[in-house]
Amino acid sequence: MAETAVNFVLGKLGEMIVKEAQSLGEVGDKVKWMETELTRIKCYLIDADSKRRKGDARAENWLNELRDVAYRIEDATDTFYVEIEDNRHKVESSSQKDHSFLGKLKRLGHKTTKLPALHRLGAELDAIRKVLEGISKSKVDYDIDPLQERDEGETILMPLRRAAYEDVDDETEVVGFNTHKNKVYQLIIDPDTQRRAVVTIVGSGGIGKTTLAHMVYKSVQANFYFHMMLSVSQQFSPADLLRKMLTKLRGSEPTTRDIGELFSELKGLLSSMRYLIILDDVWVTDLWNQLKHVLPDVKNGSRVLMTSRFIEVAQSADPVMKPYELEFLNEENSRNLLLNKALPYQNSGEKCPDDLLELADELSKKCKGLPLALIILGGILSKKDPTYTAWSKVLRTLDWHYDGKDCIDILAMSYEDLPYYLKSFFLYLALFPEDYEISARRLIMMWVAEGLMLQQERKTKEEIAEDYLEQLVQRSMVQVSSRHVDGSIKNCRLHDLLRDFAMHQAAKENFVTVFANPQDIKHCDRATRRALLQLCDPGLMEYLGPKTRSLFLFDLSYNLFDFSKFRLLRVLEITNTGLYLMCGLGGFDRLIHLKYLAIRNCEDIDMRGCSFSHLKNLETLEIQDCPKNMIVGLGKSYLPTDLWTITTLRHVRFVLMSLPEVPSTADFPNLQALEWMPFNEKQIPHLTNLRRLGLRNESTEWDVERAVPRLLGGLSSLTSLKIGGKNLPMEIVYPRALPHYQNLQTLFLIGNLSDSVILKASLFPPHLIKLTLWDSNLGQDPMPELGKINNLKKLALIGKVYKGKQMICPAGFPILHSLVLRINNEVLTVTKGVMPKLKDVRNTGDIKLEMPPELMHLI
Repeated sequence: MAETAVNFVLGKLGEMIVKEAQSLGEVGDKVKWMETELTRIKCYLIDADSKRRKGDARAENWLNELRDVAYRIEDATDTFYVEIEDNRHKVESSSQKDHSFLGKLKRLGHKTTKLPALHRLGAELDAIRKVLEGISKSKVDYDIDPLQERDEGETILMPLRRAAYEDVDDETEVVGFNTHKNKVYQLIIDPDTQRRAVVTIVGSGGIGKTTLAHMVYKSVQANFYFHMMLSVSQQFSPADLLRKMLTKLRGSEPTTRDIGELFSELKGLLSSMRYLIILDDVWVTDLWNQLKHVLPDVKNGSRVLMTSRFIEVAQSADPVMKPYELEFLNEENSRNLLLNKALPYQNSGEKCPDDLLELADELSKKCKGLPLALIILGGILSKKDPTYTAWSKVLRTLDWHYDGKDCIDILAMSYEDLPYYLKSFFLYLALFPEDYEISARRLIMMWVAEGLMLQQERKTKEEIAEDYLEQLVQRSMVQVSSRHVDGSIKNCRLHDLLRDFAMHQAAKENFVTVFANPQDIKHCDRATRRALLQLCDPGLMEYLGPKTRSLFLFDLSYNLFDFSKFRLLRVLEITNTGLYLMCGLGGFDRLIHLKYLAIRNCEDIDMRGCSFSHLKNLETLEIQDCPKNMIVGLGKSYLPTDLWTITTLRHVRFVLMSLPEVPSTADFPNLQALEWMPFNEKQIPHLTNLRRLGLRNESTEWDVERAVPRLLGGLSSLTSLKIGGKNLPMEIVYPRALPHYQNLQTLFLIGNLSDSVILKASLFPPHLIKLTLWDSNLGQDPMPELGKINNLKKLALIGKVYKGKQMICPAGFPILHSLVLRINNEVLTVTKGVMPKLKDVRNTGDIKLEMPPELMHLI
């Protein structure tokens, strides 16, 4: 982490020298000295880190001191810009009221406001210099040498193996679990047990309870009318669980938040069907006591499957049903699982060398049958040469003692094996709550806002961050929950043990601190730089404030949160919070370093008095899932009118909010995503490099036939287009605009296509892989032509897509993976040989599916 901190602050110092070359004066020399000295010290970091890994406490202390100095320099430079902005604001505010000659002079001489800030910056750099000189001298005493390259055996990143997941059966990676799956399967479908039985898989953390539950779920779900898998975790909310079940059961989110009404509706619906509910990772017996009355027992063979670390949870839920205790893997299965991860591309018929088999036996014994430990260790081996020398070196360095309770030592080894630039990315994941489904898109935007990645030629910051996430997945540090049809990660998560380790290590490095319970406050001994808040406690403010860079407010109920202390904040995420957010007060709109702002599912947002003019560095702005009637304040435009003065914007996403009018001179060369907002021709800025666009028309007062083509023109880099709304004929997009979008991969059209429109596959973009048609009202059966779109992997048909009764797929769809149907035509017939790659069919409409024998298992 010292190496990451030093590299980051070197970048900031370089930017400052360029940006403030004319105004720093003598302070500029001090900044340059810092840059030069840190560059020199950087050469010693590799050797210091190597000594730390071998247990040298002096080297570890030296690195910690250097990291803290880097943090201190970062704080000094960021504070300098805050002071300049505050002084400028004071001068402008006072001079605007003063129309005298003196007031004009003040406005012309606002540059003098830098002098006090420069003085304080210079004094702080003088103090830091003394500390840094001491650190530089002590490297000799600690026998730390300058090295330009890492030792042999250090991690070498292999090329990405992206998209190979599509050809991998999940069960092939879980050696020895088929027997467990079959046994639990029989407990679930047992015809002699018609009561609502609760089957519980019990075992220690990392033993594979969730994996087994998922395997069982996939194999048994066809036996139940309704089925759902829910992750519970320690901080569960009964109301949230009920809402999730109702949402899937009804096909839409319930409007009520009253737990009594949710309880009654869910119980009534489940009483008429055979259901399977999986509750994953249950920690307390109280959960079942709260849910058992909503899961009716109508003696129809319904089941509840739970996973837990605690036998008492199973015994409390169903005293009759014996808990299924998951055992550790035996030596043979342990070795096979290790080899499957260590040698993922070895042919099944290819014999592993005897010397590696012997080492695999020894290495797998170190894990004592814990699947998570085996998978992580196998991931480490997969990045080494498959030779006796490389594997024996790994074996020699495994000098930890594993007691069967956890695999922290293995997790530490996996973490230490990461390249230095990936460590901060992994530790950043500690910001997310337990069992949180992390959106890869959001995570990547947070990483970009933090400035953690190293710049690479010909790649955007987002592409670099996406590569880093893939590398963490390859190393079994992050689990992929789902992927997009193009193979990129959609959602990911951390295993409980990996998150526990990340939290511990991040707190140790003063990188991230999690406040989930009062004990976390007691254990915190310093101001944190990044924080996850899951509890309300006045004592928290002692550890949050001027040095905090990222703040994640999750599931809180503050009446009012004062942001005036967080002037150095770069990332702010507010989610599932009953927070009365007064954007115009408390310093919210004075966070000049803020680059990422996301507000989701918050009940009360007051935009009155809010200005975005000071958020000059903002890159990502998202406000969604906030009730429209709860957003107070600016007439038709619920956002401040100065939104479009922020030229640094890269990603903008709003739902159910209007946009302020755009100045005619506005230009946004950095904007990559602008998604799902009502619009008119005066509200969309000039766009040049946009990649994702989502627009929804709710007006009948402007000429869409003229304006929409103008808005869409020139977007040659567009990869995703989602558009629809009232009074918006889709033929202005298809067929007029589509031929111009050669890079388009995702197309989402909501709206009517007139009878005169004839679908032709040749008019769709050549690289289109995902298509959604919603209420197209076509006069022709679309399936024959859609089947000719050769690269199409996902097709969704929603609403009244076709006026006729019967739809036929006579041929085509050579690589279609997913088919989503929410239509009410009578029949969709798929002939033999069509859709040979189909893996998933979701039919929630009234249409009857007629499939060939080879696809019948999907419906």
